[in-house]
Amino acid sequence: MAEGKSRHGFLNDAMNASCYRGRLAPSPTGFLHLGHARTFWTAFQRAQNARGTLILRNEDLDPARSKSQFVSAMIEDLHWLGISWVEGPDCGGSFGPYSQSQRGDLYRSAFEKLRKGHFIYPCTCSRQDVQKALHAPHAADDEPIYPGTCRNNTFDIIGNRKVNWRFRVPDGETIRFVDAHFGPQEFVAGRDFGDFVVWRADNVPSYQLAVVVDDALMKITEVVRGADLLLSTARQILLYNALGWEPPSFFHCPLMTDASGIRLAKRNDALSLRTLRENGTMPTDLQRQFLTGF
Repeated sequence: MAEGKSRHGFLNDAMNASCYRGRLAPSPTGFLHLGHARTFWTAFQRAQNARGTLILRNEDLDPARSKSQFVSAMIEDLHWLGISWVEGPDCGGSFGPYSQSQRGDLYRSAFEKLRKGHFIYPCTCSRQDVQKALHAPHAADDEPIYPGTCRNNTFDIIGNRKVNWRFRVPDGETIRFVDAHFGPQEFVAGRDFGDFVVWRADNVPSYQLAVVVDDALMKITEVVRGADLLLSTARQILLYNALGWEPPSFFHCPLMTDASGIRLAKRNDALSLRTLRENGTMPTDLQRQFLTGF
C-alpha cells in the first residue's frame, strides 16, 4: 500500500520475500481425497527442494460446511502422508497455522481499499452467483460471465439493503502469466470471465479476495494448487494489481480422475485418505505414485 504498513500489517513489499514460501490451503468441508493429497505432496516437495518454508492455512470461510472434525482429520491425514509445515521468523512471517475465519478484519481492509479505488460496485442481482464465489471455482462449474446489469450502480444506491460487491474487470484486457507446470497462460477479461464477486451480501469475503489477501500478507512466493483454478488465477492477478501487490508464482497440478474419468471430489469417499488408510494403503505407496504422476 502507498501508505506503507497499516495497523493490519499490509506491506508495500508483501511479496518481496527473499526465500521460498509455499502454503497448504485445505478447506474443512470433508475428508481429503487422493487429488488433494497429490497437490499437497507437490507443494511439500517444492518447498523442500527450495529449502523454504511451508505454512498451513485452514480455509474455513464457509460456516455452513466447515466442520471442526474435518480440521482435525485433515491435519491427521497430512501428517500420516508425511507432510509437515513450519512457519518461523526466517522469512519474516509469524507463526501459523492460520484460519481464515479469524482474519476478517484483514479482508475488510482490502475490501475498503478496492471500494475507495472504485474497482468494485454494489450488485443487487440474484444471490445464486454469489453463492458460487465462496468456494474455489472448478472448470466444470465455474461461475457464469456476469452480464454487467449493475455496473453503473453508485454507492449511494445501497441504503439499508444488503448487496453483493463485484470487481469491474477491464473488458478486452489479456491477463498473462507463466505457470511453472503448464507454461504460458492467457485469459481475456470480459470474454473468459466477467465481473466477479469479492464480498457477499451476508458479509463474507469471496474466495477470490480472501486468498489474494492471505497469500500476499503471508508473503507466499509460489502457489501450488489444482489446474481447475487456472482461470481464478487471472481474476486474482487483477486483484493483486488493484491492491498494489506483486502476484506470486504459480504451479497448477493436473487434476486426478476416478476410473470413469470424473474429477475427484470430496464425495468420492472410496478415494479419501481416510478410507485408503483403513484399507491398508501405506503413505509410501502414495508417495511413489505421486512421484510418477506428472
